[in-house]
Amino acid sequence: MPTRLVFTVTTDLNYDQRMQRICGSLARAGYEVLLVGRQWPASRPLMPQPYRQHRLRCRFTRGKLFYLEFNVRLLLFLLGQRAAAWCAIDLDTALPVWLRARLGGQPFVYDAHELFTEVPEVVARPRVQRLWRMIEDFIVPRASLAYTVGPALARVFEQRHGRPFAVVRNISCLEEPVAPPVAEPAAADIILYQGALNAGRGLEPLLEAMPQINGRLIICGEGDLSAELRARAARLGLVQSGRVEFRGYVLPAELRVLTRQATVGVMLLENQGLSYYYSLANKFFDYLHAGVPQVVIDFPEYRALNEQYHVADLIPDLQPATLAAALNRLLPGGDAAHYRTLAENCRRARPELSWQHEEQHLLQLYAQLLPSSSTSAL
Repeated sequence: MPTRLVFTVTTDLNYDQRMQRICGSLARAGYEVLLVGRQWPASRPLMPQPYRQHRLRCRFTRGKLFYLEFNVRLLLFLLGQRAAAWCAIDLDTALPVWLRARLGGQPFVYDAHELFTEVPEVVARPRVQRLWRMIEDFIVPRASLAYTVGPALARVFEQRHGRPFAVVRNISCLEEPVAPPVAEPAAADIILYQGALNAGRGLEPLLEAMPQINGRLIICGEGDLSAELRARAARLGLVQSGRVEFRGYVLPAELRVLTRQATVGVMLLENQGLSYYYSLANKFFDYLHAGVPQVVIDFPEYRALNEQYHVADLIPDLQPATLAAALNRLLPGGDAAHYRTLAENCRRARPELSWQHEEQHLLQLYAQLLPSSSTSAL
């Protein structure tokens, strides 16, 4: 009987590409995988996957009551499940998962997609931050296996807790070859942002810069700032003129098609906490795999990768004038030769920076955690 693994997230399972990759790789390697997430009001029916999926329905959608309700419902659900190992994704699901693992005497795994105690929404509220730090200090030392998305965050966790953290980067799957650009920047003008519409994502200064930019901005995703950003774009006349388009949630397969059609991608995190400063976002790799040059904030992980592969233009700040100059260089009327160089470098980097390579490390971690992977789950 296959070894059972349970993973828990608070995200919509249809849009969590990292967990789709992780759970898919483990399922194809012979594990029986269950991914537990949250049913959101706008959730679409679950997409077919090579592993089991389950959504929890909650009355509350945000704030303290949401986390309380979700964690209680999650624990009650997990008590009815059996597994050989239990994996919490970030701190917001960690306590019930640790407790279920402890009750069953099975390994507890901590997968840190971010430095949860240092995201802008937490940093801005000292009391809330102290609470999450207490949870982190309790949870991390008790994990049988811990890993995160990049070397810089791994070092931060190791320094804080004095224990090793493995790295499983959130890299795109290597799929069919990317064709040469249908159009060079002289004939295409799409700027793409994909991701959450939350604080610290650089979207406010990007909207302010758009009147000076020779392109159209497509925004894919939703978040806490969805309404505010739409209102700001409308006040600037960007929606009415067609300069900015909000697509909302876009399924991963549709997003891959749209990314290949883009001229430039953007990754514009603000330094509002260590989680963002040391991040290694999946969109960096999504743009690269699509052969799309990008404008990226000059943070350590992106600087290190760009020094090796030269697939992006790094910017020192998010001032509208800085954004406009960097984007216009890659858009119509800009530096076509430079654009072609970045696009070609993206294509060359794809085979090396691929999930097919990264998943081998993931499988090794779980093989070491559960060496008798052919035995039945407890």
